[in-house]
Amino acid sequence: MHKIFSQAMDFRHACKIFDESKKISDKEIREILEAGRKSPSSFGMEPWKFLVITNEELKAKLRPFCWNQPQITTCSHLVVILAAIESLRVESGVPAKRFQRREMPKEKFDFYIDLYAKHLKTTLESDANTLCWSARQTYIAAANMMTCAATLGIDSCPIEGFEKEHIEEILELDTKAYQLSLILPFGYRVNEQSTQLRLAFEDVVEFRE
Repeated sequence: MHKIFSQAMDFRHACKIFDESKKISDKEIREILEAGRKSPSSFGMEPWKFLVITNEELKAKLRPFCWNQPQITTCSHLVVILAAIESLRVESGVPAKRFQRREMPKEKFDFYIDLYAKHLKTTLESDANTLCWSARQTYIAAANMMTCAATLGIDSCPIEGFEKEHIEEILELDTKAYQLSLILPFGYRVNEQSTQLRLAFEDVVEFRE
């Protein structure tokens, strides 16, 4: 494992409280967000949006609906990761635009659109099913952002402990377009990192030759 990447994986942990006096620079938060933007996604649909919240009053409004976790208000930047819904459906025209970013013969384009529609027929038939699929893609972006942050000495903490409907209401989201997937605070730790506990390599990796 590359030394920088290995060090980042050792550094990263779920930071429970951040140093409110320290703020992430514009350059570094953009680098972190770029890691999310450039992440891979199924069919290249990029089914995400990142809301970056630094307004302290808004963070305070969100905190009670995030199980009152202190990360929400102590972090430097609160990134709310949204999962796309409506734009993923063939009839929206967006999947076609995504495929058309690469030049290809009409036959190949028609093949991809047909494959997409058939493969995701059940997935895209309801908002709930679509969210299950698109939210999984957002976690790829979230993981890349957390690792990127760790290479910069910046902490993070992925949060699923929230009241989804209340958060969406406060943020005035159009839930036909996007729904809440994950909340991801970034900042600098106050306390030393606890010992990282992981299963042994042999317990989680199985080679089949």
